[in-house]
Amino acid sequence: MALSAIIVDDEQLARDELKYLLDSAGDVDVVAQGSNGIEAVNLIEEHHPDLVFLDVQMPGLDGFAVIKRLVDRGRAPGNEAGPLPQIVFATAYDQYAVRAFDVNAVDYLLKPFDRNRVLQALDRVRARMAGSATPESQIDALLKLIGRPQATARAAQPAKLIVQANSRLLLIDQADICYAAIEEGVIRVVTQSFEGQSRCRTLEDLLELLDPALFWRAHRGFVVNLNHIREVVPWFKSSYQLRMDDKKQSEIPVSRAQTKRLRELFNL
Repeated sequence: MALSAIIVDDEQLARDELKYLLDSAGDVDVVAQGSNGIEAVNLIEEHHPDLVFLDVQMPGLDGFAVIKRLVDRGRAPGNEAGPLPQIVFATAYDQYAVRAFDVNAVDYLLKPFDRNRVLQALDRVRARMAGSATPESQIDALLKLIGRPQATARAAQPAKLIVQANSRLLLIDQADICYAAIEEGVIRVVTQSFEGQSRCRTLEDLLELLDPALFWRAHRGFVVNLNHIREVVPWFKSSYQLRMDDKKQSEIPVSRAQTKRLRELFNL
């Protein structure tokens, strides 16, 4: 049977993109869409979907507050609400949250959405629904992990990273990195004085080592150090590029899904 799903995101473009990918996946029926946390709670209680794609950052109630409210209501005396749906979080930039989701049964998607990653999330949802673990226990574990101080999560992050330059393995301070870019599976790390290659396989792996207070994934293929952005350049159709302060003054594209975060960061 088809999965019934609700999409909740305060960006219309993000909702449209995800619905298109779900429609193309087949066996998923998007029964409703919402734009904020209050709507999320009401739509979930009205439709009782199998699955909810829930944005992390929303006005009013964020994604975590939505889950907490649903859990609290479900445990209230006399409440006959059905079981909670499976939750797939969507996040554009919160790397701490991404790490938390990754070690729990609840799945996540990074914006901009990738079709193969959406299909993988659907497979995980179906597997969880067929298993014995309940959504409530999974969400409880996630909420406990999210409640830990971020300093604890960052304690394991190294102060320095290894970057390969020619035949040398150099230890560099995170603060010296201007940006990192991936192309054909190779991650290029750029500082103000030299360029090298990371030994990480993916940008996700690299982000696990970087301080989320400094580094932001501006685009699927780029991670930038906020302290090394020299200029925000208006671009085509209300988009932006970032001019960095490396030797080449490299211009980094900002993805459509990350434009909102850029405006928040710099009060655009």
